[in-house]
Amino acid sequence: MNQVYGYARVSTREQNEDRQMIALKEFAVPDAHIYLDKQSGKDFNRPQYKRLLRKLKPGDVLAIKSIDRLGRNYEEILEQWRILTKEKQVNVAVLDMPLLNTQGTKDLTGTLIADIVLQLLSYVAQTERENIRQRQNEGIAAAKARGVRFGRPQKQIPEDFFFLCEMWRSGKISGREAARRLNVTHNTFFKWTKDWL
Repeated sequence: MNQVYGYARVSTREQNEDRQMIALKEFAVPDAHIYLDKQSGKDFNRPQYKRLLRKLKPGDVLAIKSIDRLGRNYEEILEQWRILTKEKQVNVAVLDMPLLNTQGTKDLTGTLIADIVLQLLSYVAQTERENIRQRQNEGIAAAKARGVRFGRPQKQIPEDFFFLCEMWRSGKISGREAARRLNVTHNTFFKWTKDWL
């Protein structure tokens, strides 16, 4: 008899999977058949997903809340879809996109429509991620052009730096001792000596 399984993924341990779990239970996935990974979708070294793949048999149904649970980019999503629908011969139900539900669409037209919709959605998702990255890079470049500095603010050089630097240069104290008196690391002290002398 064919089984119904569910897969949920959150990218970090802090993220909450409740929304996905509620959707899977509403689809009538038994609790014991829900697999959850709490790690990045950047790669597919996900233990629960791998366990699930070994469990799936032809004709079983795999429910996921959204298509991006299968991967983070166009190629990964398409590859996992191919493995599930072609190699494993599993029905996939994407809960927030009914057009991608392959249950009952084993005819050529239904399969073609699901494959076309998947390719389109995966392409749009990948393009949006690339656009976000590009907008972020453009924003950073524009901020730098306006003189915005990134990273930690530089420490202000104390007034006694120049006096202690002269003592260090004349060999009266070590660089570490000068840094200790200035209450900074010796790396900071030596950076200041390069920048200001």
